[in-house]
Amino acid sequence: MADRGTKREGGVLEKTRDQTKRPELYKVLLHNDDYTSMDFVVDILESIFAKSPAEAYRIMMLVHRTGVGVAGIYTHEVAETKVAEVGELAREAGYPLKASLEEE
Repeated sequence: MADRGTKREGGVLEKTRDQTKRPELYKVLLHNDDYTSMDFVVDILESIFAKSPAEAYRIMMLVHRTGVGVAGIYTHEVAETKVAEVGELAREAGYPLKASLEEE
């Protein structure tokens, strides 16, 4: 008697398994500039990327020291939305903070 999820072809018992492809992930990058305040970057990291105050500060300092830092890693649609949110909030606050996405 054959189990569920199996096929019998030519006397060979073959078990089939669904393959689920993982979505491609993208890094959301924050870029340093000479005008955006450190406090604003920390606020963005806490509000948009749900970082703890300590993690937000660490990422902000990385951006400040190296010029770029990873704010988070997401599926393409989520990453695009977060980049747009950063741009919108930065413009509203009068800052040139730039976010971009890069394939993981």
